[in-house]
Amino acid sequence: MTARGVPSLFEEVAAGEPTGTVRLRGVRVQFGEILALDGIEFTIPARARVGVVGPSGCGKSTLLSVIAGLLEPAGGEVAVGGATASRARLARCTLMPQKDLLLPWRTALDNACLALENRGLSREKARQRARPLFGRFGLSGFESKRPAQLSGGMRQRVAFLRTLMAEKDVLLLDEPFGALDSITRSQMQEWLASALEQEPRTVLFVTHDVEEALLLCKRVFVMSPRPGRVVREIEVSFPRLPTRRETVTSPQFSALKEQALEALEC
Repeated sequence: MTARGVPSLFEEVAAGEPTGTVRLRGVRVQFGEILALDGIEFTIPARARVGVVGPSGCGKSTLLSVIAGLLEPAGGEVAVGGATASRARLARCTLMPQKDLLLPWRTALDNACLALENRGLSREKARQRARPLFGRFGLSGFESKRPAQLSGGMRQRVAFLRTLMAEKDVLLLDEPFGALDSITRSQMQEWLASALEQEPRTVLFVTHDVEEALLLCKRVFVMSPRPGRVVREIEVSFPRLPTRRETVTSPQFSALKEQALEALEC
């Protein structure tokens, strides 16, 4: 509590609600006369993995900005862990954009440490925290390399590690593999699925790729053209098969993909 008895922005607002829970009720976002999002409603439990697909311009990135507290809706309510104030939502979320935004003058290790340094840790202590994770993330031996010396896939791994090092309960991933070639993208999808099993968080994953959303997430929201609305929710309940190729060619996967594509065409 503050000195005036008002709850601090960083206190839990809804007693007992996990900090990783995301809840939207009737959210509407408007830019001048343009209605970007309209009537968005859903609840994501803590540590759930949810994909969001939709046509370009439907408000997917805007949705992530609203959840993260970077943008306030014109109407409705947004809560992360019960907290509705924008600063409190931001304290619980970390946003990873499509571009890796690595600082070119920093090494891979020091880029990964950036979130910890921003929280007040010395660079040396931040390095001690981040260094052991490089092996788990397939980056062993690249700690001292600068971004220009890394492949696109490795740059994204460093960016994702930096995102995790922020130690927030909610990860908002905005088409993190959109700029990669198809082979690297497939490899990164497999890698990310494994990484999220090791480091579970609440994940909202925005993508244009229906197949990618179904592979990586347990639920998928399909959005309409602007103004963006959730027009279908798909549960991804079948078990993953031993290989990616077996999974994406299975009848169950094909049926879910058809559902999503049908919703996108409505």
